[in-house]
Amino acid sequence: MARRPPPSRQAQAASALAPREDRSGGPRETGPHPALRLEPQLATGADALGVSLSTVQVQQLLHYLELLLKWNRVYNLTAVRGAQEALHHHLLDSLAILPSLVRHLDGRPARILDVGSGGGLPGVVIAIARPDWHVDCVDAVAKKAAFVQQAAAELGLARLRGIHSRIEQLPRANADVVTSRAFASLPDFTRWTAAHLNDSGVWMAMKGKEPKDEIRALPPTVDVFHVEHLQVPGLDAERCLVWMRPTGRNTPPLA
Repeated sequence: MARRPPPSRQAQAASALAPREDRSGGPRETGPHPALRLEPQLATGADALGVSLSTVQVQQLLHYLELLLKWNRVYNLTAVRGAQEALHHHLLDSLAILPSLVRHLDGRPARILDVGSGGGLPGVVIAIARPDWHVDCVDAVAKKAAFVQQAAAELGLARLRGIHSRIEQLPRANADVVTSRAFASLPDFTRWTAAHLNDSGVWMAMKGKEPKDEIRALPPTVDVFHVEHLQVPGLDAERCLVWMRPTGRNTPPLA
């Protein structure tokens, strides 16, 4: 029988940090994890957003949500604790950006840099929905980057990486799109990540209400070329995307 290759150092580190099963003899959950019962709602929400997902991708997203909530008991990856709330605040909120990303990239292969990714939002969701894209999730907290690396291994996402680094210390990423979700103000976000855009790269910041004060505070070297308001199924809150590029760079308009 052929031997399996030894796990990589990153995979070994992530596995070592993974929460252990309760061996105290106390009560354990029985039956499927609550996240796995949300398949109909996830499929309906994705359809409402215009995002086409295969059965395998739906299962991967729910498996990711299960992992996120499991690790969250120990490592505080998100303030959202319940599977139902996490479906709307995390999975569907992240899926809502996919149509805009696909439209901007015009179907071509892409390299995405998700800055301050935390538990992998939106990066892991992007990597599941578009496994042909390269997605790097960067976070300054080692345990959060390790979680993303573990999720990549368990979900079989070969082009997804969790990277432990401060963004200013990261080697140049050469990204088509640098994105963030509640990471920093727009001036700080663009200043800290400008070196990671490739020659045609842009920024896409996920925000709640349109951040007009932050937009006015941007330097003249940054051009806001589109603000897109989103409606996330089941989420009664404002959401928008702020698309930016270095001034003087031509970018096809977004509908």
